[in-house]
Amino acid sequence: MKLAYRKVGDGRPLIILHGLFGMSDNWLTIAGRIARNHTVYLLDQRNHGQSPHAAEFNYRILAEDLEDFIREHDLGEVRVIGHSMGGKAAMCHALHYPERIEKLVIVDIAPRAYHHPFFERVLDFMLALDLSRFTTRAGIEEAFAAVIPAPMVRLFILKNLQRTDHGFRWRINVHSLRDHLDEIFAAIESERQFVKPALFVRGGRSDYILDEDEAAIRALFPAAELVTIPEGSHWLHADAEESLCRHLRDYLHC
Repeated sequence: MKLAYRKVGDGRPLIILHGLFGMSDNWLTIAGRIARNHTVYLLDQRNHGQSPHAAEFNYRILAEDLEDFIREHDLGEVRVIGHSMGGKAAMCHALHYPERIEKLVIVDIAPRAYHHPFFERVLDFMLALDLSRFTTRAGIEEAFAAVIPAPMVRLFILKNLQRTDHGFRWRINVHSLRDHLDEIFAAIESERQFVKPALFVRGGRSDYILDEDEAAIRALFPAAELVTIPEGSHWLHADAEESLCRHLRDYLHC
């Protein structure tokens, strides 16, 4: 599958993988701030952004998509930043293709399994919502307010709304994501280890990486370093940009 992507900067290759409901646009500001000595590739993962839709969706497939992208662009050894779902895809790729990854950054996700009814409610609501009833984006946002009361999260989800000549459509493949939600929240398991440098960054206001997750992280990534950004939520790139960039620059030496 040929993934859509954006490219920023000049230097050693660095790939950024967004999370569930995300797209490459979400990380453009961060990319610009760390692109001084990197060529940053911001990928739209399958079923997201401008990339193709497909029925198949799991972390092994996302890892294969990443490997295909690296080979297609002849990038050799790369650095990878992955947030949330993108972090699990990056973990899976690093465990299967350790020779490809020089340094790994995982943003606010652990390799354990998760259960988040919120995403089930959102996807079910999206599937049930008849977009043909709406003539304005504001009307759709108002409908979502009952399901997603937090304005920042609501606007993040609604970035996936696209106006067409015939009304509105979702950029993401809502059906496939809902069908594979259990796989999206499944644990990353492997008998292999990634022994190269790995940085795990968590938000102090997030519950995605708990203290008790450190053992599972080190079982797969024994050289892992774990840092906390106290003011950050799960969406560190949005609400703790300065602190996240500082950690990225220190770790990547950029």
